Amino acid sequence: MIIVMQENAPKQHALAVVHHVQELGLKPVLLEGTERNVIAVIGDERIMDMHVINSLDGVEKVMPVLAPFKLASKEHAKTKTAITVAPGVVVGGTQIAVMAGNCAVESLGTTLATAKAVQAAGAIIQRGGAFKPRSSPYSFQGLGEEGLLVLREAKKQTGMPIITEILDPRHVELVAEHADILQVGTRNMQNFELLRELGKVKKPVLLKRGMSATIEEFLMSAEYILASGNANVILCERGIRTYETATRNTLDISAIPVLKKMTHLPVIVDPSHAAGKRDYVGALAKAAIAAGADGLLLDVHPEPPKSLVDPDQALNFEQFTVLMVDIKKIAEAVGRTL
Repeated sequence: MIIVMQENAPKQHALAVVHHVQELGLKPVLLEGTERNVIAVIGDERIMDMHVINSLDGVEKVMPVLAPFKLASKEHAKTKTAITVAPGVVVGGTQIAVMAGNCAVESLGTTLATAKAVQAAGAIIQRGGAFKPRSSPYSFQGLGEEGLLVLREAKKQTGMPIITEILDPRHVELVAEHADILQVGTRNMQNFELLRELGKVKKPVLLKRGMSATIEEFLMSAEYILASGNANVILCERGIRTYETATRNTLDISAIPVLKKMTHLPVIVDPSHAAGKRDYVGALAKAAIAAGADGLLLDVHPEPPKSLVDPDQALNFEQFTVLMVDIKKIAEAVGRTL
């Protein structure tokens, strides 16, 4: 951290800041200039309160040298993190991890048929929302605990691990009992109480970027989970809200290489919610793999027009199978497997 003193501030102000830093157990280095003094701070910046430092006499500004997201940054872990979801199922390794299934759990028949179809095409994780956050209180909200039991039965028959959404801190223990990955949706990216609770479980957490969140805000939310004790965080770019209305959201492809440079955590993409229209899902999925994504989260349904949630964006079984063939080619071209 660098503390810049105001121009021509008396030296005693700088010495007072030095004393404050020393009391925190950090090492201050006073650099005296002709017009202003600068104090370099060596040590763990996390124990310092930036607001307190800024309020000290003579301080003009405080400039962190390290990223504010300590545990999520590459400064904390130089090597790329790979998260084991189940034996042989890894997110962040050389294999592209495709998670696919119904956006919402509707019935055992639909869930099981979809799980078998996406598994046959190459998916390694089944998705399905037991609890669904909806913009309208009158829309289908999911089957709740019954939906978790449906997913559990599909897992029993197929062996595929489960990813499902968590909405409420009070449900963390329940959902963690059934799911292999707990998903935090865009609306809950800054539900800090939920993030803290998820930090107490050891199962992987997939964190979706908020619809209007900057990348730094996204990583700071991941930091809540990491700082609470859970190192198994997967980041998911799912499109951000812009002025454009041709698609449901605007997929920020640039977020993939940016995140790859800033963090050691795995990065996957949800092209279904980004596009909102199945005609565009395939193109966005292929672009994501080419840009370096570690996996995809895709909506698939036996009869998309009959889907109770987001029918316009779900792929049918044939469309998903064709897409997986194309993805495999792109994965191989960028040195990955499927």
